[in-house]
Amino acid sequence: MSIGFILIKAAPALEHEVYNKLSKIREILELEPLFGEYDLIAKIEAEDFEKLGEIVINNIRSVKGVIDTKTLTGTKF
Repeated sequence: MSIGFILIKAAPALEHEVYNKLSKIREILELEPLFGEYDLIAKIEAEDFEKLGEIVINNIRSVKGVIDTKTLTGTKF
C-alpha cells in the first residue's frame, strides 16, 4: 500500500469549489485547507506508486480550479 500527501494550489476564488469537488474523491482519505503557498493538503492511499500517480493526474489535477500540485510520498519505518 502506498500513501501520498498532495499539496494543492487552487485558482483564486475557487478554493471552496475545489475543496468540495476533491472531498468527493474516494481515494482521498483526508483533506485539509492550508494557509501559505498551497491551499489544500490531501492524504491519499493506493495499492502502489503507479496507482498513486494515476490518482493525482486523473482525479486531482483534472479538477477545474486546481492549478498546481506537489506530491510527497510516504514510507513505513
